[in-house]
Amino acid sequence: VQLQASGGGLVQAGGSLRLSCAASGWTFGTLVMGWFRHAPGKAREFVTAIRWRDGQTDYPDGVKGRFTISRDNGKNTVYLQMNSLKAEDTAVYYCVADRNAFYGMAFWGKGTQVTVSS
Repeated sequence: VQLQASGGGLVQAGGSLRLSCAASGWTFGTLVMGWFRHAPGKAREFVTAIRWRDGQTDYPDGVKGRFTISRDNGKNTVYLQMNSLKAEDTAVYYCVADRNAFYGMAFWGKGTQVTVSS
């Protein structure tokens, strides 16, 4: 399984960014994809995930209402729309996937840097 993420960059506080992640080599019948992030000096943090079968999503309070995950079934691709970005959103964002789990993801892609300047 390969996860290819793109879309990171530098943005001013209050701005927006969209991350994309395409999954290839997936042979399982079920799929959950999402994002974690890791900022320097902080623990790795769950950002969001979506279940392919029914579109169920989850967000922690810190991003709820600002971040939105969506999927393109035909392309096995997820998108993370990040609005109203804050300096504390600065981190390396990792695309993740699993057969069923939302939080203990088995497959990790290379990270993409998101930097929010204040």
